[in-house]
Amino acid sequence: MSKSSGAQGARPPAPKPNGLRDLFAPIAGFGVFLLGVLFGVLAVIVGLLALIFGPAGSRGATLAGIVLALLVVVAVLIMSGARSDIPRINDITTDTENPPQFVHAGTLPENAGRDMAYPGPSFAEQQKAGYADLGPVTLAMPLDEAFKRVAAAARSMPTWVITREDASAHALEGYDTTWLFHFRDDFVIEVRPTPNGQSVVQMRSKSRDGKGDVGANAARIKAFFQRLNS
Repeated sequence: MSKSSGAQGARPPAPKPNGLRDLFAPIAGFGVFLLGVLFGVLAVIVGLLALIFGPAGSRGATLAGIVLALLVVVAVLIMSGARSDIPRINDITTDTENPPQFVHAGTLPENAGRDMAYPGPSFAEQQKAGYADLGPVTLAMPLDEAFKRVAAAARSMPTWVITREDASAHALEGYDTTWLFHFRDDFVIEVRPTPNGQSVVQMRSKSRDGKGDVGANAARIKAFFQRLNS
């Protein structure tokens, strides 16, 4: 889907949902993940049974099959981003005390009835433990100039769709699609003034599905800040 940005200070029209495509793309991606893990585990179990009860002459080939199945399971888990040190939360922000607020995301049809408010202290504590290095970016430039730079960087993100760009509020919103499962996550960026005339960029990224995000939202924020700084 192509990106839509709109004129500064105005909201572009909301992207039209793709119906069954939007529904089945995440299911298909997650289904491939589950099938890969399931077949890999089944192959290990069958291999172990064959190793125990099968003829002695076939044990070398059976052991090789078990190792191959284990490699498949590990590869799928690595591709999914599954890690034990990632907190099981799906709303990440660079400011847990005053997180950026979604204004336009709640009006999208696919977000109808979804609570877009930040979950609060429970998420903040888990984020601090899991992403201690995550924080805002300070730009040594006035607010209007900083927002122009932020907006340009956001438009350059290859998989982002911008749904709101408000120069007067120095804020923009949009969504991104994860590469493996095709889940869509909403994000909002606010550029705020500092007492010394500089600007601070705060960002929040929130998943639409699931209770955890296998690190996707934090990775999105870090990737954008890297693009912004470059």
